[in-house]
Amino acid sequence: MPPDQDDLDEEIRGHLALSIRDRIERGDDPAAARLAALKEFGNLTLTRESMWSVWRPHWLDAVEALGRDVRFALRSLRRVKGLAATVVVTLALGIGANAAIFSVVRGVLLRPLVNRDEDRLIYIRQTAPGFGGSFSVPEIDDFKARVKTVRAFGDFSTGEFTMIGLGGEPRTVKAGVVSGSFFDVMGLRPVLGRLLDPGDDGPDAAAVAVLTHRFWLTSLNGDPGVIGRSIRLGPRTATVIGVLEPSVPYPADTELIANIVTSPHHLGATMVTGRTHRMTELFGRLAPGVPLDAARAELTSVHAGMMREHPDAYSGTATVELKVARLRDQIAAPARTILIVLLAAAAVVFVIACSNVANLILARSVRREGELAVRAALGAGPGALRRTLLAESLVLCGAGAVLGVALARPLVALVARYAARFSVRALEVTVDTSVLWVGVGLAMTAAVLLAYVPRLPTPHAPAGLGLSGGSVRITPATNRRLRIFATTQIAFSFVLLAGAGMLLATLVALQTANTGYDMRQTLVFDMPASATGFGGAKDLEFFQDVTRRVGGLSGVEGVAMGNVVPWRDAGTFGVGFQFTVEGYTFAAGEEHPRGRLRTASPRFFDVLGIPLLAGRAFTDDDRARSEPVSIVSQAVAQRLFANDAVNRHMWWTDPLLGAPVPRRIVGVVADVDDENIVRTPALTIYMPVQQMGVAGRLFVKTAGDPHALVPEVTRVVHEISAEQPVDRAATLEDVRAEVLSPERLNALVFSGFAGIALLIAVVGVAGVLAFSVSARTREFGVRLAVGSAPRQLLAGVLLQGVLMAAIGIAAGAAGGYALARAAERSFEHVQLPGVLPVLGAATVLIAAAAVASLMPAARASRVDVVEALRSE
Repeated sequence: MPPDQDDLDEEIRGHLALSIRDRIERGDDPAAARLAALKEFGNLTLTRESMWSVWRPHWLDAVEALGRDVRFALRSLRRVKGLAATVVVTLALGIGANAAIFSVVRGVLLRPLVNRDEDRLIYIRQTAPGFGGSFSVPEIDDFKARVKTVRAFGDFSTGEFTMIGLGGEPRTVKAGVVSGSFFDVMGLRPVLGRLLDPGDDGPDAAAVAVLTHRFWLTSLNGDPGVIGRSIRLGPRTATVIGVLEPSVPYPADTELIANIVTSPHHLGATMVTGRTHRMTELFGRLAPGVPLDAARAELTSVHAGMMREHPDAYSGTATVELKVARLRDQIAAPARTILIVLLAAAAVVFVIACSNVANLILARSVRREGELAVRAALGAGPGALRRTLLAESLVLCGAGAVLGVALARPLVALVARYAARFSVRALEVTVDTSVLWVGVGLAMTAAVLLAYVPRLPTPHAPAGLGLSGGSVRITPATNRRLRIFATTQIAFSFVLLAGAGMLLATLVALQTANTGYDMRQTLVFDMPASATGFGGAKDLEFFQDVTRRVGGLSGVEGVAMGNVVPWRDAGTFGVGFQFTVEGYTFAAGEEHPRGRLRTASPRFFDVLGIPLLAGRAFTDDDRARSEPVSIVSQAVAQRLFANDAVNRHMWWTDPLLGAPVPRRIVGVVADVDDENIVRTPALTIYMPVQQMGVAGRLFVKTAGDPHALVPEVTRVVHEISAEQPVDRAATLEDVRAEVLSPERLNALVFSGFAGIALLIAVVGVAGVLAFSVSARTREFGVRLAVGSAPRQLLAGVLLQGVLMAAIGIAAGAAGGYALARAAERSFEHVQLPGVLPVLGAATVLIAAAAVASLMPAARASRVDVVEALRSE
């Protein structure tokens, strides 16, 4: 250990005192003794400095030397501002993209939940056709009674309420309906008031609701006075008792969570006793010390016993499986694949950026080989020369990291918005210190790599100067490195371009698909009748009044009611309900088909532009007490009736819809698909609104600008009922655009990555060729002198650029194919791009390489023969 500075000073003062005392004891005059001792003090001071220099840490010398190198690098880079700016911006793009995506990956996949003891939280679902993952109340009761490895279960049903109160107009809110144990199982706490508990269960409990934190902040501005206020939720009045802490909104992004008594449907016999009425998500909290595998085994065993005891409630042919996962894994699962793909894309951009920067650094090092060789000849060792290059790399990469971290902030918001389509956890992602550390780490990695790219000269090789008369000579090894870096950029760019091309082709196909609907002139409105969407006689009278009065507005050609907005309400009724038809013989073991139940009012098919193929449409005579009727899609008529469906009968056999009632088929309409943008044959059965009592969606066919009618329609509805919410007005074209926004964002994000990669690759190709041309100036001069035409030189340089692109494309195609095949084994839904995206990506890269080659090629063709020869 080196001596402390204060210890050395104390030692010197001790020596001074002893010296004075000794001299006085020997009889010296005190003044003379003091003067002699002071002279000795000066010698000790020199000794102290010598001692400190001996004990001085060696790393301080290295730091000071690096500081000198950094100052030298700054002066050197000021002479090549263009190169420095290109390197900094290129690295900033690569570092910024990686830092932003890593922040989102960390926030969605790695960060713990706020839930208490989140490692003990599990999510349970059953998978089979017609199940949709949810459970019925009797199934949940069986789990509660038989499972011992799970301490407690929490249930969650999602629904919509018409909310009146808390200021503003009536509105539709997405809500969760839960039992009193839910919040305790989930390990969540309130920020205001209290949460639901077992005392809020039972049909005689008071109706209460808890607001989610986001809804409380955004819609109520964080009003602390909201506790105790009354709100109308459909037919019931509830009291706000608390505000939930910020947490992941799973399984749905709701605005409030209420107890069961607020929903009449949850108190009904169908919900309480129907074993096939599956609409409840199930969560559990593991008992202390119980591993997940043990709980999974017991839950699976109990579930198998339930299926043996109630065979009629489960599919006889399809395999029903129970899935048990930790809640954090379940929440992150939908986004895991896309985030890993995004991280890989960002890593590709970083590799391309580093390759491009390596090209620039290598080219610069060749140009300054004379300077490095002189320093080597004067005694600078390889370490000192490499340190000079490292200092320059650190300056460039550090500036790139600073700019990259600044770029990461808006990129985090964009990527989080993108990832929120797949996982609700992305809604809570913000920029944190991880961006800084990722930026620093990537910058240091890039700096070290770039410092070791150039070849160092040796003091024993004068030819290493690389100069003769001032022109640049490029060695075969350096030329090979430059081309490898450029080809690497093109290969990775090809992979990104092909992937982006596939996404763009998919988006174009979806946007141009013929849906079978009148897209531009049909307005849709959400108008829920009640908390459950099931209305009575009053609701039907209201719908009829709305249809009549809206139909009288100027510019309205037709009005109809239904229960589903195409695509926007996809999945609302699960995979459909089982039904059968007269005259159809089922094969042994064949189950009844499942059909989509849709309600429609008179003029429904005319308003939406769905052609009637046979029979008639619904009329005002199809009322509750008239003959039960239905209209089927063409797919039903072809599959079950051999196109002879009119006046035949069908009936629903699904227990959820009650006792089977034969319904006469009065018409056949063309196939449309309100679940998928690209149509597939779907078994759809339409029922009259007045016979089913279910609507909730208003459709208006317009003659002029549809959006101009929105205020008028809203005004008319509120004149009829001031408490009726009128939400989400849009044309079907708008709805399709809204539904396609994830695909559009997919294409935008990956096209952005591909565009950045292409830009960097173009710069890399142009740089390599420009450097090659400058190094071959004498060669071009000689060739021109012996009769070569300028266009031959132009073509030769262009061919070099195209050849590099072709080799890069071939390498990228091979690598991308191998990567996709490997990804297929780890991720679902991985597919190879089609021929068109691949050819498009190759064409773009070849064209870009040719364009990048034009300027160096033109420069080669204009070489001055005399100057080129004189330079040697």
